[in-house]
Amino acid sequence: MKLLVLFATFLGLSLADPTVYLDERFADEAWKDRWVESKAKGSDAGPWKWSAGKFYGDADLDKGIQTGQDARFYHLTTKLEEGFSNEGKTLVLQFTVKHEQKIDCGGGYIKLLPSDFDQKKFDGDSQYHIMFGPDICGPGTKKVHVIFNYKDKNHLINKDIRCKDDEFTHLYTLIVKPDQTYEVKIDNKKVESGSLEDDWNFLPAKKIKDPDAKKPDDWDEKEYIDDPEDTKPEDWDKPEHIPDPDATKPEDWDDEMDGEWEPPMIDNPEYKGEWKPKQIKNPGYDGKWIHPEIDNPEYTADDKIYRYEDIGAVGFDLWQVKSGTIFDNILVTDDADHAEEVGKELWEKTKEGEKKMKDQQDEEERQKREEEEKARKDGELGFS
Repeated sequence: MKLLVLFATFLGLSLADPTVYLDERFADEAWKDRWVESKAKGSDAGPWKWSAGKFYGDADLDKGIQTGQDARFYHLTTKLEEGFSNEGKTLVLQFTVKHEQKIDCGGGYIKLLPSDFDQKKFDGDSQYHIMFGPDICGPGTKKVHVIFNYKDKNHLINKDIRCKDDEFTHLYTLIVKPDQTYEVKIDNKKVESGSLEDDWNFLPAKKIKDPDAKKPDDWDEKEYIDDPEDTKPEDWDKPEHIPDPDATKPEDWDDEMDGEWEPPMIDNPEYKGEWKPKQIKNPGYDGKWIHPEIDNPEYTADDKIYRYEDIGAVGFDLWQVKSGTIFDNILVTDDADHAEEVGKELWEKTKEGEKKMKDQQDEEERQKREEEEKARKDGELGFS
């Protein structure tokens, strides 16, 4: 009977439907009714367009929201039907990003937000729970941000996760588990994972150096010492430079006019440099002194670092020098397997089609350039 109960419990868990808090695919222009543009930046705010871009897999399915003006701020949010807590549950945030403009400097990240905020006033100073996604600025910054708000302070990950920097659509996935571990995936492949406590500075260190401990005065950290029995050879000391024995005073040299003639100096072939005694193992070597550590009295364990009591919205808070980024397929769920399947369904189909279309466009552009170059040369030669 016990085995049957365990089997049924396992079966129930494996067949449980995922909870989907948001699945935004921007399938039609009604997205404008669900999303709110902030007025915080006034005329510095850029317009959002609904577009699949210049190349795509499917002209309709691949439509997303696109930044539409260079050197502008972009602030856009949508509230979930109902706020939720991720306590005791996996939290998955996933979306696609396409920098078809070959972005030089700008953000491509998304934020998870609390329910209680003014969408019309939303900007970079607004509180958020999680910020996740690519950020590119010049050759030096091509990273994936994973930032958590913990006790009203934003904490950046201690690891460097490189983002994609080409022109195609890429899938970004963040998985946060109630066991306080996380995983970052790009294009449905794990690129980083670990422990929240280890990879962010949420808490003080567990151990600190003992303030009462100090290295003993007679502690010897010299592994090697001069050999006391080694002595410098008697013929060691030779000058570094000597007069050139082959030099002769020029015939036209006038001692009264030119001064007393001295031969030029050359490197002494017998010069051996500074003498140093041989090194031997130090019989009194105590090793490298390691400062003893003690438990940090300021450290308190917290098994709820991962938890947010009220997740109620998602939003974009961006600055882009060169616009044209397309965001799509935003998913917030409690099921990492479901997110992976959605990624396969949407992104894997998109990537094949848009690559084919982009290659075709590049080939057409190449042929056009060749024809224009030929026409230019023919014109210079007088051919019609």
